[in-house]
Amino acid sequence: MLELLLLLACASILTSGVLAVSLKNLMAAMVSSSLAGLFAAVSFLLLAAPDVAMAEAAIGSGLTTFIFLYAIRKTRSDGDAA
Repeated sequence: MLELLLLLACASILTSGVLAVSLKNLMAAMVSSSLAGLFAAVSFLLLAAPDVAMAEAAIGSGLTTFIFLYAIRKTRSDGDAA
């Protein structure tokens, strides 16, 4: 059962990564990228590495997403407002 969950988490990481690269909308690509980090944290947790999972969740999914979303919002011009 653990192997199946780990395989599902790894497939989700790959799917999120491919979506992050292929999506045209920057916000959707950023959300997909943060989901890849979240699934990586889940896979670390399944592999019995809770300290690495917490670091990945905090930095990979949380802080990096916030910084990228802030940068996207600041670099948009008035005509690009969504």
